[in-house]
Amino acid sequence: MEADNWKKRFVVRVLLVLLLLLVLLTCSVCKKHFINCTTAVDPLPLSHEFSQPGDLVVGGIASQVFLMHETPSFEMQPTQLLINEPVSEPKNYQHILALAFALKEINENPHILPNITLGVRILNSYYNARMTNKATLSLLSTQQRFVPNYKCAIFKTLTAVIGGLDSETSVNMATIIANYKMPQLTYGSFSPAQSEETQFSSLYQMVPKEAYQYMGVIRLLRHFNWTWIGLLAVDDDRGDRFLQTVVPLLSKNDICFAFTLRIPKQTYLNDLTDAVLSQAEMFLVAFDEKATVCFVYAEYTSKYILKLLLYLAPFISLPPLHKVWIVTSQWDFESLSVQRIWDIESFHGTISFAVHSNQPPGFHTFLQAINPSWAKRDGFIQNFWEQVFSCSLKVSSIHGDSENTCTGEEKLETLPGIFFEMSMTGHSYNVYNAIYAVAHALQAMYLSRSNHRQLLKGEQLVLQNVQPWQLHRFLRNITFHNTAGDAMHFNEKGELRAGFDVTNWITFPNGSFIRVKVGRFDPWAPPGKELMIDDNKIVWHRTFNQVVPLSVCSENCSPGYIRKKKEGEKFCCYDCAPCPEGMISEKKDMDTCIKCPQDHYSNHHQNNCVPKDTSFLSYEEPIGITSATLAISFSLATVLVFGTFVKHRDSPIVKANNRNLTYILLISIVYCFLSSLLFIGQPGKVTCLLRQMTFGVIFSVAISTVLAKTITVVLAFMATKPGSRMKLFMGKRLPYSVVLSCALVQVGICVLWLSTSPPFPDMDMLSRNEEIILECNEGSAAVFYCVLGYMGFLAIVSFIVAFLARKLPDTFNETKFITFSMLLFCSVWLSFIPTYLSTKGKAMVAVEIFSILVSGAGLLVCIFTPKIYIIVLKPELNNRELFKKRKNENNTN
Repeated sequence: MEADNWKKRFVVRVLLVLLLLLVLLTCSVCKKHFINCTTAVDPLPLSHEFSQPGDLVVGGIASQVFLMHETPSFEMQPTQLLINEPVSEPKNYQHILALAFALKEINENPHILPNITLGVRILNSYYNARMTNKATLSLLSTQQRFVPNYKCAIFKTLTAVIGGLDSETSVNMATIIANYKMPQLTYGSFSPAQSEETQFSSLYQMVPKEAYQYMGVIRLLRHFNWTWIGLLAVDDDRGDRFLQTVVPLLSKNDICFAFTLRIPKQTYLNDLTDAVLSQAEMFLVAFDEKATVCFVYAEYTSKYILKLLLYLAPFISLPPLHKVWIVTSQWDFESLSVQRIWDIESFHGTISFAVHSNQPPGFHTFLQAINPSWAKRDGFIQNFWEQVFSCSLKVSSIHGDSENTCTGEEKLETLPGIFFEMSMTGHSYNVYNAIYAVAHALQAMYLSRSNHRQLLKGEQLVLQNVQPWQLHRFLRNITFHNTAGDAMHFNEKGELRAGFDVTNWITFPNGSFIRVKVGRFDPWAPPGKELMIDDNKIVWHRTFNQVVPLSVCSENCSPGYIRKKKEGEKFCCYDCAPCPEGMISEKKDMDTCIKCPQDHYSNHHQNNCVPKDTSFLSYEEPIGITSATLAISFSLATVLVFGTFVKHRDSPIVKANNRNLTYILLISIVYCFLSSLLFIGQPGKVTCLLRQMTFGVIFSVAISTVLAKTITVVLAFMATKPGSRMKLFMGKRLPYSVVLSCALVQVGICVLWLSTSPPFPDMDMLSRNEEIILECNEGSAAVFYCVLGYMGFLAIVSFIVAFLARKLPDTFNETKFITFSMLLFCSVWLSFIPTYLSTKGKAMVAVEIFSILVSGAGLLVCIFTPKIYIIVLKPELNNRELFKKRKNENNTN
C-alpha cells in the first residue's frame, strides 16, 4: 500500500511541474518581441554613398575611394588606424555616373517600366574585404541603420546588386548576397576558385570569364610569333590560379615564359616603400633582352605597385624597362591624385584586351553637365572633384585664400585621360548594361504577372511585391539591344556573351594618353577567326622604331632547317640543324623534316620538293647517238663483209672453213650489232621483253657457230689420220647440230624466263637524287645471269677448243683468230658483270651496249679481217694450187 501511494504522489508532482512549464512557455510566446530601430543607428556609417529614390531600388558596390592604413600595432582599435583623408581613384567615378545616366534613361523611357521608377543606392568597397562586407550588409539594411534582415522604418527591398570591380570584391559580396538568392551583376573581372564556382548561382557576369581573355592573349602571341615572354602576376591565390591556368596554355601553343615575377598586393602605408624596394632585385630579372613581351595579371590593388616600381626605377639605379605590355580587362590607365606627375612612358604601346564598349548617345552631353551640385545625394563627388582639380569645395574663412577654392564651373573634359575620360570605358559600359538588364528583367516579370494589364494600381502592386529570387528566371533568358545597338544576353552559366576590344595605348610626355581600337577578339567565332587585328594601326614603344618587336629565345629556324633542343633549356631555346638529303622543312621552326615523295627530290636549300626528271638513254644525247652510229656502222661493215664472202664464195679461203657456218656467223654478228639498238630509247613493254632475250639468243647462235667452226677444224684434222673413225662425223650435219642444239638451250632458258618472271618497264626513284631512271627490270635476276653464264660457258668452251687447235697444220686454219676473238669476248663480258652491277641508269645501259659492240666487233675483226685482207688485198694467196702446195709442205714436215 505504501508503494502504491508513493507512485501516486510521484505522478502528481510530475504533472504539476509540466503544468508550470506550460504556463511559463505560454507567457514567453505571448510576450511581444521587437527591436527598437530608432536606437539601431550605425555607429560607423559609410561616408561615401550615392543614392537616388525610386519605387524599386538597385544596390551597388563601387570602388572609387580607398583608405590607406598604417601597420596595425594591436595597441589601439582598428577604427583609429584610418587616415582621415581618403584617396580617390578618379577614373572609377565614371562607373557611378554611367549607372546614374542609365537610370535617367530608363525612368524617362515610357516603354520600360512605365509608371515605375528605379532607384539606386551605391556604397564604396574601399578595396578592403572588411569594408566590402560592411557595405554589403548596409545595402541589406534600412538607410542609416545597420540591422540586416529587419525592415525598419521605410525600407525598400533591393531587387538586385551591381558590383564589384575586381574578383576579391565580387567574391566578398557574393558570399553574403548568395544567402538571399539575390541577383548580383559583376561589372569587373570575376575569377573564383574552382571550388567556389558552384556557390555563386545568383551571380551574373557582365565580363566574359578570364579564360577567354587568356585565349585571346595566346592568339595574339601566335599572331606576332612571340614565343619567349615574361609573366607578371599578383602575389596571392588569384595570381597562383592565373599561372596554373596560363602556363599549360602557353606550353600547348609552343610558347615559353622566360621569367615570372610576383607583384605584391597593396599593403599598409608604412610598408609600401619596403614592398617596392624588395622587388628591385627581382625586377632585374625582367631585363631579359630576348623577352620583350610581358603578360601582366594585376588587379586594381596590385598594379600600383608595378607602376610605382617603374616610376622609382631611375631613383634606385635601375635602367628604364621598355617592354610590350599585354594586359587584360582588369587593367586601366588611371592615376591617383598623388600620381599626378608620374610618367607612364614605360607603358607606351601597351596592348590590352578590354571589354567591348560602345558610346551610348547622350552620354558625352550628360558628362558635360556634371558639377559638384548635380546630385543631392552624391557622397563621392567631393573627394573626386577636389582631388582631380586640386581645389577645395569648402570655403575657408580663416585664410581667405580663394586660389584653391573650387568654383564649381570646372569641366570634366579638361582633365587628362589618366584622371577621367569623356568616352565610356569598358567597365562603365558594363555598369550601364547591367542596370538595363535588371530593368528589362523587371519589365519581363511585369508582363508575365500582369498579363499586360494597364491599371496603374495593378502595375505597382505587381512589381513592388517582387522578391529578388524571382528575378533569376527572367534574367537568365533576357535578350535586348541597348541604346548603342549591341545585343545583350547571358549564357547558361550567367556570363554575358560578349567579345573583347584589342586596344593599343599611346602615351604622351604630359601624362595624357589615347586608346586606339586595333582589333577585336570574339571567343565564339569560327576557329582561326577569333582574333581580327590590324597590325598597321598598332603603335609600338619608341625603342622598337615602329618595327614589330621580336620576343623569341632563339632565332627562327629558316625553311630547310629544323629545331634541335638545347640540353637543359626550355623547348623554345634551340639550335637550327639542316635537314638531311632527300628531306625538307617548308616552314619556319619545324620540329621534324619531311621526306619528299619518291618522284620528287629536295632542292639545294632543303625547303622544297622538286619533281624529278626522267632519265633514259635516248637517241638525242651524245651517248645514244654515238652508240646507234657505231651499231649501224658495224652492222654495215658486217654486211659488207658478208657481201664480199658471197661474191667470193667459190674461193678456197671461203670454202676452207665451212662457208655456210661463216654466213650464219656473219648474219648473227649483224643482228648482234642491231640488237644494241633495243637498249636505246624509252623502255617499253615490248623492248624490255626483247632486249636481253634477243641479245642472249643471237650471241649464243654466234658463239655456237664459232664453236661449230672450231670443232669442224679439229675433226677435219683428226679425220686425215690413217684409220681414224672421225671421218664418220665429217659432214654438214654435225656443225649444224652444234649450232642448233646450243642455240636451243639458250632459247629454253629464255622461255623459262618469260614464263616465270619476264622483264618489264620500271622506274628507279631511289638510285639518283634528282632523276627517275626509266629502266627495264630484269624480273628474275637469276635467269638473267643464267643467260649471261650460258653465253660465257659457250665462249670458254670455244676458247679452249680453239686454243688447243691453234697449231694444227692448215693453210686456212682460223682457230688462232677464234682464240683471240674468244679471249676478247670473255674479257669483255667478265669485266661487264661488275661494271654493270656498279652503275645505274644511262651508264648501265651504255656499259651493256659497249659490251655488245666490242664483243661483236671482236668476232668480226679477229675472225674475218685476215680473210678480207687476203680476198681484197692479196688475191694471189687465195689459190687452190698454192693451198695444196702448202698443205703438202706441211705434211712433209
